[in-house]
Amino acid sequence: MITKPLLIQGGRIIDPSQGIDEVGNLVISEGKISRLGSGQASLPGSDYDVLNAEGLIVCPGFIDLHCHLRQPGFEEKETISSGSRAAARGGFTTICCMPNTNPPLDSRATIDYVKSVAASEGAVRVLPIGCISRGRKGKELAEMGELAQAGAIAFSDDGQPLRSSLLMRQAMEYSLAFGLPVIDHCEDTALSEGGQMNEGIIATRLGLCGIPAAAEESIVARDLALAELTGARLHIAHTTTEGSVELIRRAKEKGIRVTAEVTPHHLTLTEEKVLGYNTNAKVNPPLRTKRDIVALIGGLKEGVIDIIATDHAPHTGNDKLSEFALAPFGISGLETALGSLMSLVHAGELTLAMLIAKLTCGPAKIIGTGYGKLGSLETEAPAEVTIFDPNREWLVDTSDFASKGKNTPLNGEKLKGKVMATIYQGKFVYKDESLAIK
Repeated sequence: MITKPLLIQGGRIIDPSQGIDEVGNLVISEGKISRLGSGQASLPGSDYDVLNAEGLIVCPGFIDLHCHLRQPGFEEKETISSGSRAAARGGFTTICCMPNTNPPLDSRATIDYVKSVAASEGAVRVLPIGCISRGRKGKELAEMGELAQAGAIAFSDDGQPLRSSLLMRQAMEYSLAFGLPVIDHCEDTALSEGGQMNEGIIATRLGLCGIPAAAEESIVARDLALAELTGARLHIAHTTTEGSVELIRRAKEKGIRVTAEVTPHHLTLTEEKVLGYNTNAKVNPPLRTKRDIVALIGGLKEGVIDIIATDHAPHTGNDKLSEFALAPFGISGLETALGSLMSLVHAGELTLAMLIAKLTCGPAKIIGTGYGKLGSLETEAPAEVTIFDPNREWLVDTSDFASKGKNTPLNGEKLKGKVMATIYQGKFVYKDESLAIK
């Protein structure tokens, strides 16, 4: 814990939850935001430490609604400890972990386990997502009430699409009692079976079986119809296609209670990254086309897509060091998220304020108020702050990752935009060595 009040001085404070975008000072005292303002009146009268944030962005801590921490069961890929440290380096102060672990998070005991390990070993807040079905097998519902009482913030069988429309309807109906969203990985596995990348000319050139856009869009359409039928809250995970954006747009126009996310890699990378059989670019849903990216960015601007989430999916080096067809899907994304996304800001595709909103107050709204004032720098809110340099260039070097997962197609690439410090509950959980406290 920061013992003295900490004055973060002269940074550009952006807090979309309050409509703030100004150069000013932020004071943290006793683990909370105590003062925020641009004038001398915002300075504390007592002794304090000073962090000079001139030229830096000061904003609420990022929130990731979709990541994989692999624990329990796959600790060789990631742990709650390593994944949460990676999150801190990426500017995230709250991360929500998916339940595709071993055993899966389908009982109070497994939810309690994740919460216990996170409390003792986690660098940032870890919120568990519970299974929709027992064992993620898609046959019968998990004890959703028990999972909600244990602290699950949503329900999902992520990574394992829910094939049964009847079971999905039942899950949505049960979810109404708890006010929690159902998150679906939208994939018609009959259409995607054997697929390795986006269906198209590059897949044909490489001789790889493709995954068509229709595999995603058909289940998006089904889930939206069920959400309309039941009145439940639906969240569409990792949206990737132009068609999905249009389906979600129409659903929102009809008043269906749907939110959607998109990942940094689906916003910035195309299927061309797979050329050369690059297994680190193998991800599900797959990297799509430039046309899809244009639609996804448009969806963000219009509010059709509500948030950005990493879908951080770490694997071991050996996992990816195989022929393309045998390599697992997934990209390790927590530590490169901001740098990737800032390319859209520098290109004029997104404003800085909008990007920050999609990483802070947007996901906070989906999670709800059960964990205090997340995604905000409001006075008396927990001091959860991200400080980043929008113009600092850095080279992605996976050997420096805190995550065990080094699987990213960005290794060796230069990104512009770097997290300089992350404060969680009034404590520095990450600070770049070049940033001095006086």
